[in-house]
Amino acid sequence: MSKKQLMFDHEGRRHLMAGVEKLAKAVAVTLGPGGRNVMLEKKFGTSRITKDGVTVSKEVELAESFENLGAKLINEVANRTNKEVGDGTTTSVVLAHAMLREGNRYTLAGVSPVALRNGMQKAVDKAVEALEAMAVPVQGRKAIEHVGVLASNGDLELGQLFADAISKVGEKGVVKVEENDGVDTRLDLVDGMEFDKGFVSPYFITNPAEQMAVLDEPYLLITDQKLSSIRDLVPLLEKLVAKRKPLFIVAEDVEGEALAGLILNRLRGVLPAAAIKAPGFGDRRKAMLEDLAVFSGGTFLAKDLGLEWEHVDVSHLGRCKKIEIEKESTRFFLGAGKKSDIDQRLRQIDAQIEQTNSNYDREKLEERRAKLSGKIAIIRVGGHSEVEIKERKDRADDAVNATRAAVAEGIVPGSGTAYVRVRDIVEKVSAPGDEKFGVHIVAKALEAPLAQLGENAGLDGAALVAEVADLQGTQGYDILTAKQVDLLKAGIMDPVKVVRVALQNAASIAAMHLTSDTLVTELPDGEPEKATLGALT
Repeated sequence: MSKKQLMFDHEGRRHLMAGVEKLAKAVAVTLGPGGRNVMLEKKFGTSRITKDGVTVSKEVELAESFENLGAKLINEVANRTNKEVGDGTTTSVVLAHAMLREGNRYTLAGVSPVALRNGMQKAVDKAVEALEAMAVPVQGRKAIEHVGVLASNGDLELGQLFADAISKVGEKGVVKVEENDGVDTRLDLVDGMEFDKGFVSPYFITNPAEQMAVLDEPYLLITDQKLSSIRDLVPLLEKLVAKRKPLFIVAEDVEGEALAGLILNRLRGVLPAAAIKAPGFGDRRKAMLEDLAVFSGGTFLAKDLGLEWEHVDVSHLGRCKKIEIEKESTRFFLGAGKKSDIDQRLRQIDAQIEQTNSNYDREKLEERRAKLSGKIAIIRVGGHSEVEIKERKDRADDAVNATRAAVAEGIVPGSGTAYVRVRDIVEKVSAPGDEKFGVHIVAKALEAPLAQLGENAGLDGAALVAEVADLQGTQGYDILTAKQVDLLKAGIMDPVKVVRVALQNAASIAAMHLTSDTLVTELPDGEPEKATLGALT
């Protein structure tokens, strides 16, 4: 076991906070329409310029190991928020930084970190309740476009394209963002399906940057059986190797020798492959796999068929133009199924919808119909250089995720105004003893996003917060025009889901930091082991 170095109490928190300050500063400058770009050095390939908070946070590794723990805390805030809603990462970092800065003042004064944590939780619960009460539904194409424009840092073209995409594939349809080789940015529609299941092993990943496995023109083996022996598949695999085509498997499970064999063949370059577990359960799982077989022109190799694996041939397999497999979802593009077969399958589903008396069954049948008949919208982002394309793609991804969140839970006034509106409500939260300081930490932090937006635009952040606090309802400040406006009418809005998740994640990580008393890191090579006690309390 490698040697470790330790740091305790206030000295440890001081180092943590130093790391937090460095990374938070790098991320916070990207917030809002007045936000700055951050340039990221790449050892290999073109350096990258971005205004995406989570992209910046992932790139930072501080030289001092204890400070780096603090930076990792901030990175965790951004990652959690990105995973849950795909937007609001910079806002969550700004909130966490403000909570930590204020919280450290109290811990240095001897206030119990546990009491602070409890008070913070009460304050966040009240803030979330108030934010959700403030939310209004997203109605109409224009509102969707406004959300997309804001999330993409004011890019009108991206906002309009995403609104077009939603209007064509529906609110629950699939929208993808890809890089385009040329300067144009456009919207393409392709026939496609999506399953809410991802790869069974990360060893199938072919694109580490996107954490995705991509198979071009693959064959599809579709079954509700469990695959555990590679020997059963050898004759089929040999035929696919001869054809030089990838294999995609969807099964009840792929495990043991079968999984190891597929991974080994992929890593050695013998046969590109990937596998997922079949979605759903029971009869619904069978129906979804039959849908995929019809879409891809293959055969659903059900247990009930009793077909031995040695008799399975390439003719039983489906085909697609492309399959993209991520951690939690899989997309199938341009299946080889006949239109007549797909239409017949859709008519069968329509008949089942008419016959069912169960709302739940009707909902699931309608989901199946949407998947089988649906299209996938692809926004292809162009630019004049690789650096510009990647930067715009980051913003387009944010726009996609923000609009999804807005449709799901509604919108609130943007530009950090919603946080300022609920601040007074939070300050009235009743908390015993030192917990009241935890409430104050959250109330104070709620000012931080608006203040940071102002500072990035060259304004006095504190004065801007005071000005907006004196306004009522949806009235707020348009950073771009430097005028007071009705934010919702002006199209300046945030998805309440993003606002809520950013606050909850920031408070969770901040509380974790404030209640940490001991830091343990790897001892750098050539340095003597040390343990720093810090201030004794």
